[in-house]
Amino acid sequence: MPAAVYVVSIDPQASTVWWANRITDLPFDFSQEHETPENLALLKDAGAKVHVIANQKGGVGKTTTTLNLGAVVADVLKDSDQLRHVFIDTPGSLQDENLLLEALKYAHDVIVPMPPEGLAFDPTARTISKVIEPTGLPFTVVINNWDPRDGKIDRDETIEYIDAEGWPRASTVIRRYKVHTRASVEGKVVTQYDTNRASLQAREDFYRLAIELGYGGGR
Repeated sequence: MPAAVYVVSIDPQASTVWWANRITDLPFDFSQEHETPENLALLKDAGAKVHVIANQKGGVGKTTTTLNLGAVVADVLKDSDQLRHVFIDTPGSLQDENLLLEALKYAHDVIVPMPPEGLAFDPTARTISKVIEPTGLPFTVVINNWDPRDGKIDRDETIEYIDAEGWPRASTVIRRYKVHTRASVEGKVVTQYDTNRASLQAREDFYRLAIELGYGGGR
């Protein structure tokens, strides 16, 4: 039976594939396509919804977002007998903008992870204004990697900035947990974390985001 979720990396660094290859009982199919981005057309032709995770600033959590959203949506749709959603991890650099533009040709929407730190503001704004908005695709900015132990100031200032720019913003905020940073080394996605309070909270963020974005339902 085909998997309901397919994860694709077009990032030449191939972090997604390195991580996915370490996972036992991977809940989705995946491939590396930075040398063959035209293959993305085949996925859209299959009738799946294609979601591009994009920000031209590196280190914002695109790979973690891609794999964990894919994992929770695959869990929700585990009884599906057809491909329903494709998640595409993209490069975090201006040099590979052509690859991002190619992915956007086949996308239904775009997820823009943005950490609550000032250095992320301008690169995120450029990605949205110069690359995403000209396509006319719907997009959602997701505040990512917020550590509640640092207080709410950085989070709230980031919310204010996003709202002032008029960008669509997810209400769900992805919190920073050590379990996320260890997951790639341990070969796990969020649905495979150990059962403890921190892990359950980390998992909850991605389920809430998937629900908010309408993934796994009829959208």
